[in-house]
Amino acid sequence: MTVLIEIKVPDVGNVAEIDVVEVLIQPGDAVALEQTVATLETDKASMDLPSSVAGTIQQVYIKPGDKVSEGSLIATVLANDEQAAAEPVKQVPSPADTQVITPIADKAPEPVSPPVTASPEPAATAELQVTDSAVRLAHASPSVRLFARELGVDVTKIKTGSGRKGRILKDDVKNFVKKVMTEGIVAVGAGIPSIPAVDFSPFGETEIQKLSKIKRLTGQNLSRVWLNLPLVTYHEEVDITDMEAFRNALNAEKAKGELKITGLMFIIKALVAAMQQFPNFNASLSADGESLILKKYFNIGIAVDTPNGLVVPVLRNVNNKNINELAFELAGKSEKARLGKLLPGDMQGGCMTISSLGGIGGTAFTPIVNAPEVAILGVTRAKMQPVWNGKEFVPRLMLPLDLTYDHRVIDGAEGARFMAAVKQYLGDIRRLLL
Repeated sequence: MTVLIEIKVPDVGNVAEIDVVEVLIQPGDAVALEQTVATLETDKASMDLPSSVAGTIQQVYIKPGDKVSEGSLIATVLANDEQAAAEPVKQVPSPADTQVITPIADKAPEPVSPPVTASPEPAATAELQVTDSAVRLAHASPSVRLFARELGVDVTKIKTGSGRKGRILKDDVKNFVKKVMTEGIVAVGAGIPSIPAVDFSPFGETEIQKLSKIKRLTGQNLSRVWLNLPLVTYHEEVDITDMEAFRNALNAEKAKGELKITGLMFIIKALVAAMQQFPNFNASLSADGESLILKKYFNIGIAVDTPNGLVVPVLRNVNNKNINELAFELAGKSEKARLGKLLPGDMQGGCMTISSLGGIGGTAFTPIVNAPEVAILGVTRAKMQPVWNGKEFVPRLMLPLDLTYDHRVIDGAEGARFMAAVKQYLGDIRRLLL
């Protein structure tokens, strides 16, 4: 007599929902004892589900992407009764050894079928097929999936793994990231789902306003940088009390209507002095990620707010210009930016960018690197603070600075030393003469 044996999910420790990652059988397949029939995953582990009996698969009740729990029916197997003495079975009587199943009550036996569910629409069916394929390709444990998500990697892009049965390992994810970085393929972050469209009209009146071309291009560039560069921001405060006293004295000497000197001019000069001291900040990473392109010129971009969006005119050869020359050049380019008359050449060739919010406010922010540059300096509003000088608290004008850098090129210690140099130059501007 042959029997129909049910393969069910065993006790997995009171886990309510288990993901079906891969199904390795289909009806008609011959299956051996202890042969893996499916791969399941919980939040903490991945497991191969073995067959408890040898025989022929009659029906499969799961598919990749399903969620099961302890006792869920996986498949039914037609086997000889002596193989399943200890298994819960559904017996099918047979009058002869050569017959597997015989009619009961003059009716052909009805095939065992899974619970009836509504048929998906054609479009939904296609989507399900894509999802199943992706699940089969992404044969990885939960810890590896979490590791991939932290790196912004879509595991379905990794076609094969180096583990047993093609399982994706952490080393496979690392190698994929290295390949992406060296080949220049923008795949990191490719698995990030898009934000769904929302109809806001039920909540009230709305108006559609097209983004300017500058804002669209700026947004694309910033998104590209955010996804591809490992960014770190270092925050510091600088005592500019003496610098401001000197600046005010210079402006007091100027005739009425003559262009005044702003604190930004001193920041530009201090930044260039620090870049000369730390050449890695005046560099760009090669496209293959194997080399650093060190620049022998010092061009500083200044982010300017305009009615059409943020633009970055570039001041060239800053190391060869004095404070007054820089002030006149920046005033001219800022005016052209506000009038929309900047040429592409006016915004190219920068070595490092300064983004200043000092005229608006704030205490700190995280500026995004203007690639292919490797760093950007953020500036917010200075304010008087009590500072301990070793004997007493004295009022000092403190300027917050924020340095964001590409961690592939600059490490934390180098970033801190760079900011210490900038702080030293601004704290005592006489050092700029050395």
